[in-house]
Amino acid sequence: MKKPAKITTLFLDIGGVLLTDGWDHCARKRAAQYFKLDWAELENRHHVTSDTYEEGKLTLREYLSRVVFHQKRAFTRAQFWRFMVAQSKSCPEMIELVAGLRARYGLKIVVVSNEARELNAYRIRKFNLGRFVDSFVSSCFVHVRKPDADIFRLALDISQTPARQVVYIENTPMFVQIAEGLGIRSILHTDYRSTCAKLAALGLHDDAEAKNETN
Repeated sequence: MKKPAKITTLFLDIGGVLLTDGWDHCARKRAAQYFKLDWAELENRHHVTSDTYEEGKLTLREYLSRVVFHQKRAFTRAQFWRFMVAQSKSCPEMIELVAGLRARYGLKIVVVSNEARELNAYRIRKFNLGRFVDSFVSSCFVHVRKPDADIFRLALDISQTPARQVVYIENTPMFVQIAEGLGIRSILHTDYRSTCAKLAALGLHDDAEAKNETN
């Protein structure tokens, strides 16, 4: 039986893996409640324009003009933006895990994520993701977004890694399936412990497991 290729690179989603989702359905619903917006209208306007926004073809100002500020509001764009970014929280266990695996195994870490430019930039800076991520293949930078398989092909080209040497951690089942269709071993992330176990099965052990192995 052919031995699996050595893993040299981790591909990761941001929202739902390293951080909470930045501007998902739940965050928009909270915004509608907080700012007393028509929820159905907000969602409809968002969905009509979200692909273009996440592909980096609209600025934050343009997006907000279409989705929220198409009519006079009792609040400002700055207030709405502060609410948007306040929805982002870190997943510290996952950040520590990925940073530790990078240091222990010399892995390349590549983010493959659907995010709009301003929010993506805020999250990278706020949570200091650049300290352990080597490349950000974000939809707003490369102008293509998941589920388009081309974003994974770009990530492979940018990282200069064969698909067989990559493991992808993602919380959306369809995106896992698409990556697997390209020959990328993938983990459907649901929680920290199960992801640790799946990584360990591939030979990538977290710090606690590595210590147990040497004791």
